[in-house]
Amino acid sequence: MTLREIARLCGASENLTPALAAFEPSGMVIDSRAVKAGNVFIALPGERVDGHQFVREVFEKGACAAIVVHHKLLATQQGPPQWPVDLGEHFGKLLFVENTAAAIQQMAARVLAQWNRPIVGITGSAGKTTIKDLTAQVLAARGRVHKSLGNLNTSYGLPLTVGRMITGDVHPADFDLAVLEMGMSSFGEIARLVDMAPPTVGIVGNVGTAHIEFFGTQERVARAKAELVDGIKPGGTAVLNADDALVLAMRERRGDLNVLRFGIENEAEVKARDIAVLPELRGTHFVLVTPQGEAEVQLPLLGRHNVYNALAAAAAGVAFNLNAEQIARQLNAAAPSPMRGEVVRLANGVTLVDDSYNSNPPALLQAVRALVEAPGFARRIVVAGEMLELGEQGAQMHYECGKAIADMGIEKVIGVRGLATSLAEGAGALASFAETPEAAAEMLLQDCRAGDLVLIKGSRGVRTEKIVERLKQKWGVANR
Repeated sequence: MTLREIARLCGASENLTPALAAFEPSGMVIDSRAVKAGNVFIALPGERVDGHQFVREVFEKGACAAIVVHHKLLATQQGPPQWPVDLGEHFGKLLFVENTAAAIQQMAARVLAQWNRPIVGITGSAGKTTIKDLTAQVLAARGRVHKSLGNLNTSYGLPLTVGRMITGDVHPADFDLAVLEMGMSSFGEIARLVDMAPPTVGIVGNVGTAHIEFFGTQERVARAKAELVDGIKPGGTAVLNADDALVLAMRERRGDLNVLRFGIENEAEVKARDIAVLPELRGTHFVLVTPQGEAEVQLPLLGRHNVYNALAAAAAGVAFNLNAEQIARQLNAAAPSPMRGEVVRLANGVTLVDDSYNSNPPALLQAVRALVEAPGFARRIVVAGEMLELGEQGAQMHYECGKAIADMGIEKVIGVRGLATSLAEGAGALASFAETPEAAAEMLLQDCRAGDLVLIKGSRGVRTEKIVERLKQKWGVANR
């Protein structure tokens, strides 16, 4: 798509030369540090940093254009405000809008409305990125899938995902359907996302304690998540977790939707039975049960929590008329996303489960259960980083997690940073505490030995992946 067409989608005023107007950008970015030649830079105002102050810098890096608010651009330049801003030859590359966030959201909504093909929207307190990746994997049997990268699931991230459909020599017609992750930290955020990208199928994976700091109770978290169900197109399908009462209750919100339930314990259209850990931690076996038949799945991901994620993706496949064999074949070919349950075998015989991307209490306990169920290891060690955004209940939740981990029979626990002191207290005599991930890595270097299985998990801000990096650096990765 040309730069002028993108400007029109954003409702931008511009004074582009004919050559620049006809130029097709290579991408869209909001981080000035990530700008590459041919990118469009979107100058977003932040709490601490305003993107407008980097406009000169991004043009020096080769940005083809910048979407800006003119008065904010003036306010962030050095020296007294003046117009036009001294950008020299770059002044003609500015696309002026009233609000940069609203402009790219409008762009995304217009692109998707014109495209008018099926969208799968995904939310949940834990595992939504894995559900998104598995759903895209399953639906690849149905057609060409465009999906969110990483966890670009916010009112900024979703437009960037849509931006990848119209830049870099890519066009919306290249895709048959889209799988989009939708996150939130406040009421109304998912509502804005489904307004931009109305789903044909909406998946709610679970309601946990993630972001409870902002909502106070799980019931309020559920209310915010339910905005996804509210936004599904009439006649579409809600995919709901039958084993999560707060999620299952969302089927009562609409009378004009199809409902597909997935689960392990309760009645559901899409179920799993005969769940078992595969030898050498190669993943999890289960029998997938759907209205269109049954099939064995060898999922290359560990644990019952990932079986739930796979069932959510399978239910999306059922909504698109895939049978059990087709879904199983796609799930068998899946791969863990980086830092989301990756199994790393070190050269000294220690095995790591790198689940360091994020954490919350239910997700931590699910990952520990997967560790306990894995046969053939001398010791099982849990390295649990502080879990953020838990509000006033944080210390108590950490303590209860530590106690639950100790009750599961784990041999050693290391709490890392902040409130993880309470987790270590809950775990009792088998626990230690480290102020930093670097200190935790040194503890493991002193104590780990061949035959140990180590789970490493923590909230994003704790950076527990540094522990994995240090152990790899010291001992190396096994050649297999």
